[in-house]
Amino acid sequence: MAQTGGPSKWSAFGSAFVANGFTMYPVLLLLVIVGAVVAPRFLSPTNLINILEQISVLGLTTIGLTFVVLIGRLDLSLEGIVGFAPMLAAVMLVPATSGGFGVELPSWMGLIVALGAAGLIGLFNGFMVVRVGLNPFISTLGLLVLLRGGVLIISNGRSIYSPGPALTWLGSEKVLGIPVAVLVFLFVALIVGLVFQYHRYGRALYAIGGNEEAARAAGINVDRVIWSAFFFAGLLAGLAGVLMTGRLDSAVTTQGEGIIFSAFAAAVIGGVSLGGGKGNIIGVISGVLLIGVINNLLTLAQVPSFYVQASTGAVIIVAAVLTTLASRRSSGMKTRT
Repeated sequence: MAQTGGPSKWSAFGSAFVANGFTMYPVLLLLVIVGAVVAPRFLSPTNLINILEQISVLGLTTIGLTFVVLIGRLDLSLEGIVGFAPMLAAVMLVPATSGGFGVELPSWMGLIVALGAAGLIGLFNGFMVVRVGLNPFISTLGLLVLLRGGVLIISNGRSIYSPGPALTWLGSEKVLGIPVAVLVFLFVALIVGLVFQYHRYGRALYAIGGNEEAARAAGINVDRVIWSAFFFAGLLAGLAGVLMTGRLDSAVTTQGEGIIFSAFAAAVIGGVSLGGGKGNIIGVISGVLLIGVINNLLTLAQVPSFYVQASTGAVIIVAAVLTTLASRRSSGMKTRT
């Protein structure tokens, strides 16, 4: 009796630990300890806030990606949205002499233009997948290339500097010493986490990713949920682009390049299944933090930048192995007698 009770308790704990997205947090803790030993300034408040500020853009993009991945789809165009949405707003705000269209909209409209464009692109992705029936990988890949070219077309191939407070405030200001970008990221993560966990919309996302036909049979409006998932993904990618523009005080032509690979890495590290129906915000945050901490440690150690880029691929492989082993271990413990 005593022998069967012990494994049962550990089985329940292990299963809950993996299912709730905590798999990578011991690894993250180990990295923090290593960072404190290798680089004493790593644990300084300034550096920790700097890490959070740097991951805010990646964090919002990854949360947006999670909406789509949970329903078993992919959206590669998010990288293009991060660059295109704020660039479109910038050229609508600045005068022609600064590289704009000469429209010179009021500054407060910059955020509306950026988020509006991002949301419309997300809706377009949903239309192509739901109504036209295109494969989301192919359609969003094509749109990514189109948006990358669109950035160069509307900006004439040059960056737009000082686009105005509407595009820079969120990414550059601080409240009580904490960057607004960090507060925005944490707020969005909290709201989305609650929606995923407790709202019927979140349950619909998981249901569609788990078994789309069963979700239809259960009365879920699958097409509407898929459409909305692409919309929210695009909207959050646009917000991430605004934060990046604010931090740089400019909309640059290369903005967001490569971020989709880091977003996929963070999602996979955090336990989000690319097959759909599995993952949560706690895990996503762990993946984003892990990438941010590793990049920061390598930077403090003055490791060349190309090693920093290569580390992301290594982290994906290691994290995927650890997550798989943890899942097998927890499920294997259930079957023991």
